[in-house]
Amino acid sequence: MSAEALKAKYKPVIDLLSTRGALIHHLHEEAGKLVLDASVHDEAEKNRVWDQIKGVDGNYDDLKANISVDANVPAPVVTYTVQGGDTLSKISKQFFGSANQYMKIFEANKDQLSDPDKIKPGQVLKIPNA
Repeated sequence: MSAEALKAKYKPVIDLLSTRGALIHHLHEEAGKLVLDASVHDEAEKNRVWDQIKGVDGNYDDLKANISVDANVPAPVVTYTVQGGDTLSKISKQFFGSANQYMKIFEANKDQLSDPDKIKPGQVLKIPNA
């Protein structure tokens, strides 16, 4: 398989790495396999990447991946754009599985929020540890 075809196949993995702030050290084709060498912030991110790889191809026999953990890689910043009808509790339930974690979101966004009950559609909120 060509390098372009392999990159297209594993695009969801590459996109995940890019959007989550991982460092991609090598990404090329070698002997019919896609070689991917990347560093992520923590073990949870590493597991997220491997889950994505397995979601693309459970065997991943055309991929040689080395995903390492490096605490010097910045933690990913997850954001959410507020929609009409949203509340911090609703957003909290979506990201954390519990509406009661809404104060985490409020604390992470004190630079733009003065009250947890006053959010506006279009605001881009940081979601801590999502």
